[in-house]
Amino acid sequence: MSTTPDPTQWIKSDRSSANGSCVEMRQHAAAVEVRDTKQHGHGPILRLAPAGFASWLAGAKSGELDHLIR
Repeated sequence: MSTTPDPTQWIKSDRSSANGSCVEMRQHAAAVEVRDTKQHGHGPILRLAPAGFASWLAGAKSGELDHLIR
């Protein structure tokens, strides 16, 4: 049995809170899609090229975006 999640299914971080204050993401066609969990599938979807998503993720991991939450 594989433990790798299906990239076409919506996923959220294991670190997200139970109150729904998080985002979900998935791979769809040639994009990574991101949506707000609180919208229950009815809100807007942000579509990013895989390279753009990778760049954003690297910036978030390195602390480049920390000023947004201070």
